[in-house]
Amino acid sequence: MTEFLKRRKQLMQQMGPNAIAILSAAPEVARNHDHMYMFRQNSDFHYLTGFNEPEAIMVLLPEHKEGEFILFNRVRDKTEEIWNGHRAGQKGACREFGADRAFPIQDFAKKLPELLKDRDTIYYAIDCDAQLNQTLINIIIELRGKIRSGAQSSFALIDIADILHEMRLFKSPTEIALLKKAGQITADAHIRAMQYCRPGLYEYELEAEITHEFIRQGARFHAYTPIIGSGANTCILHYVTNHQRIKKTDLVLVDAGAEYQYYAADVTRTFPANGRFSAEQRAVYDIVLEAQLAGIKAIRPGTAWNKIEEITVKIITQGLKDIGLLKGNLDSLIEKQAYLPFYMHRSGHWLGLDTHDAGVYKINHKWRPLKSGMVRTVEPGIYISANTPNVPKRWHHIGIRIEDDILVTKTGYEVLSDKAPKRAKDIESLMSR
Repeated sequence: MTEFLKRRKQLMQQMGPNAIAILSAAPEVARNHDHMYMFRQNSDFHYLTGFNEPEAIMVLLPEHKEGEFILFNRVRDKTEEIWNGHRAGQKGACREFGADRAFPIQDFAKKLPELLKDRDTIYYAIDCDAQLNQTLINIIIELRGKIRSGAQSSFALIDIADILHEMRLFKSPTEIALLKKAGQITADAHIRAMQYCRPGLYEYELEAEITHEFIRQGARFHAYTPIIGSGANTCILHYVTNHQRIKKTDLVLVDAGAEYQYYAADVTRTFPANGRFSAEQRAVYDIVLEAQLAGIKAIRPGTAWNKIEEITVKIITQGLKDIGLLKGNLDSLIEKQAYLPFYMHRSGHWLGLDTHDAGVYKINHKWRPLKSGMVRTVEPGIYISANTPNVPKRWHHIGIRIEDDILVTKTGYEVLSDKAPKRAKDIESLMSR
């Protein structure tokens, strides 16, 4: 629990002594009357508590004499635990998760006015829990009615994300180790998919191989719904149906990442179903790979976020010119965004507890510089669908994305998912074994 304690202390130092932070756990989601989806804790709540149950509220009270970390959670219930598993209860919240005090979740509204005493600022997730929002409003209104008795009735309400998500942007050594493990498991799964792939399989069979490798190595869940697209489906950016039969001449685009102990990987590889790139597939593939490698190479402390975007756009636009799919002056083509029919998404995003992780990309309207401890993806792509105007048929259904997870280090970068091959010759060699 040392890691979570450090995070709470860091948050409270930024809040100030007269503030209170209130954060609710993720809800338990029912699929039908008899079955529940597997519970996954809210990432912010996990980041601060490590507590893995629903129906819980965390309260932080800096410099409070009776304890700074209070947890409201479910009570122990023998019948419920027979059916649905162990509950920490109030003793377990203190013993196992480091709470200074713990109370039944049903007592939250009753206890909150007391906890707000001598506090003038409330930090909470404004857009996260409608029920908690209403409870806060009701209690603040109630306290205003007691102003003559000396009750605190005026509060500044601040979104906790402003502080908390900036904290989450910089990964600790513990977090980096988990992200590395997620990247390694994911790379192994991509290798397994390449080795297993052959014409005639269905896309979901490759998904099954990836899922098998994730679970075999202790990653029970995908970090996001996997994309296993072949042929024309490689040109659908968020294709998740994964039910088409793979043809001999198809490319296969696999965008899949493991979640390991709450931390996400996000990796994409594209490979030929029959183990050999065609001339057109190879030409486009090499452009995307060049763009990705150049984008990664530029990563170091001080590099502005959008620099990687500029690098990938320039190389992709030049490459599309070289193979005849764009014509004109390079700078003019970039200025007019002539590449957009082929490359319509950005070059990456933050990565961590969530696949598209917390953290802003601009500060004071300027792209923020990268700093040591940040983790981002680099994922350029080219997508040539049959619907793209003025494109010869031989280029149709070539969709290629190459994506890796990159840690910004003190002197440069580290690729957390580099075990999965991505040079065309290495992919062909692996698939020929």
